[in-house]
Amino acid sequence: MSTSTNKVALVTGASDGIGAEFVQILAGRGYDLILVARRKEKLDQLAVKLSDEFGVNCTVMAADLSEPKAAQNLFQRVEDSGLKVNFLINNAGLLHNGFFTKLSLEAQEKMIQVNVMALTALTHLYADNMSANGGGHILNVASLAGWMAIPNQNVYAASKAYVVSFSQALSNEMIAANSGVKVTALCPGYTATKMMDNPDQGATLRIPSGMMMSAKDVAEIGIKACFAGKDIVVPGLANKFTTIITRLFSKSLITKIFGSFYRKNMD
Repeated sequence: MSTSTNKVALVTGASDGIGAEFVQILAGRGYDLILVARRKEKLDQLAVKLSDEFGVNCTVMAADLSEPKAAQNLFQRVEDSGLKVNFLINNAGLLHNGFFTKLSLEAQEKMIQVNVMALTALTHLYADNMSANGGGHILNVASLAGWMAIPNQNVYAASKAYVVSFSQALSNEMIAANSGVKVTALCPGYTATKMMDNPDQGATLRIPSGMMMSAKDVAEIGIKACFAGKDIVVPGLANKFTTIITRLFSKSLITKIFGSFYRKNMD
């Protein structure tokens, strides 16, 4: 049972990339942290670093959110610990590139489990809890890919489109209910993380480094937007311009353009 009076943030996918930046920022704001990812050893190292640097309490809960009911089991573990979550960041995500029927069906089902099912379950479990405890924040990491249909990234883009739509609708519900819970969808474009060159993702998408934002910048923009109560935020001028393009031209044309780009730039 925790005796700290600090607010508590639970961050999934906390061990790398944007997730590691989220926990750094929140520790700097005085949040105690629940660090969630698959690799316990890496989380343990991160917990020591954050505790030493910021003096916050860090609880490590290793979990594979691609497993059915993993989100529910995680929630119960947190409840049993006595920690009350004030800020939930659904950052864990899987990406698989390539021709749809050539990719493993099992891998794509796991992608849906993490990107959609686990995110939905954790949001459902914590939204009412937060409201009953005076409010809170939920930041769901979507993607610029969620704004369009992307050939060779079919399921990933569709899963992120779900996150965008779900988060915006839930934000409206929470506001209308005077729940005190702010829900934000963060839609980063290409970001310099290990996800971009992970060999497990299937085909590798070649993106010039100049087109990528830093994970730190993306995380800072996302957290600021959530505290400000925005229902959606797209980091970076180039990414914002892309969302405008998706509204100016037909979905069919946008799909053809991105399909051609991805086929030319995938190994």
